[in-house]
Amino acid sequence: MNQAAPSAQRPALAAPMGLFLPCAGGTEGLLADEVQVLLQRHAGVAGVTPGLPVATRRGGVAIEPEAAGVRDVLRLAMLFNLESRLAQRVLLRLAGGPYRDEGDLYALAARQAWTDWITPQQALKVDVTAVRSPLRSINFAALRVKDAVCDVLRAASGARPDVDTRRPDLPIVLHLEEDWATLYVDTSGEALFKRGWREDKGEAPLKETLAAAMLAAAGWAGRAEDGPLFDPCCGSGTLLIEAAQIACDIAPGGQRRFAFERWPVWQPLKAQWLELKAAAKARVRPSEVALHGGDVSFRLTDYARRNAERAGVLAAVDIKTADALQVLPPAPAGTMVLNPPYGERISPKGSKTARDEAPSDFYQRLAAHWKRQYAGWTAWILSPDPKLPGAMRLKESRRVPMWNGPIECRLFRFDMIDGSMRR
Repeated sequence: MNQAAPSAQRPALAAPMGLFLPCAGGTEGLLADEVQVLLQRHAGVAGVTPGLPVATRRGGVAIEPEAAGVRDVLRLAMLFNLESRLAQRVLLRLAGGPYRDEGDLYALAARQAWTDWITPQQALKVDVTAVRSPLRSINFAALRVKDAVCDVLRAASGARPDVDTRRPDLPIVLHLEEDWATLYVDTSGEALFKRGWREDKGEAPLKETLAAAMLAAAGWAGRAEDGPLFDPCCGSGTLLIEAAQIACDIAPGGQRRFAFERWPVWQPLKAQWLELKAAAKARVRPSEVALHGGDVSFRLTDYARRNAERAGVLAAVDIKTADALQVLPPAPAGTMVLNPPYGERISPKGSKTARDEAPSDFYQRLAAHWKRQYAGWTAWILSPDPKLPGAMRLKESRRVPMWNGPIECRLFRFDMIDGSMRR
């Protein structure tokens, strides 16, 4: 797995179950805020209660309900899988305990009631993350946990499940610290940035979870008072479509399936899951704000329209093929949020070309165009270059650290003021 499980407070062996929601680096605080809003908004729906302890950890957010049983925690997992825009996965903690070697890991896994989570006809996979673990091989650690699961099932039914590394019915995560091991089951299955609508994409599409984090950091929530949104480098439409779904109040997980839907322990909660999904579908509304996108590539704007149609927001967005260095503002004022290509341009026909101008030159020209035409607008740009404001000859009013996968970036805010063009 790309995202490590948390170095969280160590639960006792018999502690209540809890959740860990990993997210992109730098967005932990935004995710914690989102979790609190979701708990409050959905209080009373499908057994969800507000006011649960929520703690920000490095790499994610931990939720520690007191005296919670497995179904209580699964209800929360259902909610966050359906509604969270920022979480990358929803991990459910089964157990934790001290360890010295692989035998201790086998014993920890063998104490779990795996017949609640998987049948012999299904398949599992074990991933391992480690921080300062003394073990020489995390692959062998994964093998011992897999052996424990299979032995529990064989003892109960006389048969054992298979291993499927691509689409397992039960994804298991073992997190190892220096002397402590924690077992999780991954309730999401596929990562949550896979919303279920993307089929057409460009060369380096932005993950939907990071696009949502950019919008959250910008304070743009699709309300009438937030005003129009414009992405002049929209590519295949990720950021624009995420914004449109926020404005239309469309649940991000409403078009996909999750791993927990295949687990025996979840079956009694199926009616509550359908209740959650029905409530999400019933609240969808037309957007109160205008959403505009543009790209110099005809191919990518065609992709963006097709993706928007599958996402259910085509009627809410206006997508045009236009050069960001020339396009005029679609409204007198508003918010621009964009993730420009890092060091390469795309030709009007959509094919990647050699770097035909230095990135600093592109940004200087973009800033000059904004100064002339975009007075009254606020621009947010995600970039890995900490010297971007200098390259644009603009003074940022805010910078927010964020990780785009393995790339350390900053989300810069620039306020366009009339007459700010340097002469």
